[in-house]
Amino acid sequence: MNISQIESEIFSLPIEQRANLAHRLLLSLEEPSEAEFERLWGEESARRAAEFDSGTVQAIPGEEVAAKARALLR
Repeated sequence: MNISQIESEIFSLPIEQRANLAHRLLLSLEEPSEAEFERLWGEESARRAAEFDSGTVQAIPGEEVAAKARALLR
């Protein structure tokens, strides 16, 4: 099936179904695929590990982070 055939099928749908499809298509452009998500998170993890190893950033104990989060929610 080519794009013209797909368009023909889509434009024959009722407007509500076309709107739903359009919404789903737009969301698919915003959300990375699982493979892309894994790649991006791997890059971010490597960047954070390098910052920690170089001393650019320091670790914060989990208890301290949790306490700050609780204080922000109050």
